[in-house]
Amino acid sequence: MGQYNRNLRLISQAFSQAKIVARGDRIFIEGETEDVEKLERLFGKLVEVVRTKHMPTVDEVRYLISQVEEGGDLTGILTDVIQITHWGEAIRPKTPGQKRYIEAIKENDVVFAIGPAGTGKTYLAVAMALNYLQQGKVKRIVLTRPAVEAGEQLGFLPGDIFQKVNPYLRPLYDAIYDMIPASELEKYIQTGRVEIAPLAFMRGRTLNNAFIILDEAQNTTHTQMKMFLTRLGFGSKAVVTGDITQIDLVGIPSGLAEVPRILAGIPGIAIVYLDRADVVRHPLVKAIIEAYERSEQEERKGEVRGGERPQGDSGAGGEAP
Repeated sequence: MGQYNRNLRLISQAFSQAKIVARGDRIFIEGETEDVEKLERLFGKLVEVVRTKHMPTVDEVRYLISQVEEGGDLTGILTDVIQITHWGEAIRPKTPGQKRYIEAIKENDVVFAIGPAGTGKTYLAVAMALNYLQQGKVKRIVLTRPAVEAGEQLGFLPGDIFQKVNPYLRPLYDAIYDMIPASELEKYIQTGRVEIAPLAFMRGRTLNNAFIILDEAQNTTHTQMKMFLTRLGFGSKAVVTGDITQIDLVGIPSGLAEVPRILAGIPGIAIVYLDRADVVRHPLVKAIIEAYERSEQEERKGEVRGGERPQGDSGAGGEAP
């Protein structure tokens, strides 16, 4: 029911035509057959989640409601545990898209996750990598990303090469710090079990028995993507994440954008697309993504309209259309 029955109130508001009565450990539902069936699925899933010792948040309940209303698959959502953080919180897929992503990593040696910010691309990949390392399925984790500036000029920063590229690698550190204590990560780095380095450091290497993550891959060139993918050695997995709507390269095609055309259909390679339905950050993130998508669509329509000429106009003289 949630604290002070807040989850129950949320569900009642979403299914306002149905009557929901909770008495003790029983829930009675009256209403149209379709609503009753949806509510039965929803409450059944909530019971399943609570039995895993996880208390669903308001946002998670909202998401489950939307999935039930759309007829989405709830299998494994909020119940499959990937990794336990060092403060005891379970990391689990929260959307069908994230569930597909995790299954793709388990079943394939190379996985591409393409989607907007907040869909858990990097976070879930890091969680899976730590899971594989701790179970002895791989001997090390290699985390990398291209050092491409998102509008900022960081080249003036003092220090050696590692200090200069550290700002680019910070998001990878943030993800891994969420899952293991800083002291443990330092130990992993010192013993070579975890390596965090810019993409340029991957050239000429063969990575055996490793879980390799390439983050922000939309900023790789064709040559860099090919170079990275050919580093894969025996007993290794590679996960490549990126958002092709946030390419910071100027005048150069993105290596990630080419992947569906070049690599689709090859056995052992999976391409998983995530969208705003898979956003699991602050609720405003989804609204922001939707607002930007609308704005970009309107701009594209405006460009098309601006490029059109009235029928019969040769373009010489007269007013602009």
